[in-house]
Amino acid sequence: MQDRPTYDELLGFIETFLDEEIVPNVAGSRGFHARVAANAIRIVRRELEGREEALAAEWEGLDGVLGAAERPAGIAALSEAIRGRNAEFCERIRRGEADSEAVYEHVKATVAAKLRATDPRLLERSQEADTDLS
Repeated sequence: MQDRPTYDELLGFIETFLDEEIVPNVAGSRGFHARVAANAIRIVRRELEGREEALAAEWEGLDGVLGAAERPAGIAALSEAIRGRNAEFCERIRRGEADSEAVYEHVKATVAAKLRATDPRLLERSQEADTDLS
């Protein structure tokens, strides 16, 4: 494994190149696709930055709705185990065997974490819009 540049630095270089060199100088659909690519890179950077914490929080939430289980070591194993536990969670919901308050809290927290990775200010803007409507 290389020390420098890190994956975050490499993605940052690409993001900057797209934002500063391509987007301002390319019109039409290619410019649009460059903006989409730059935004996708920002999302990946945020997901990678918070991946361990997000996986740990999701595991804990699943423990709350499914019962405690031994957490696998390593990100790849943890990700795979979470996919399996989520499949079990979905099946319990379909069968009507899930506690509604615990389910609601877990789903709310998990969705909020995913939205923060996609667009960090989305939840803030949504709450501001709700306040404006009141």
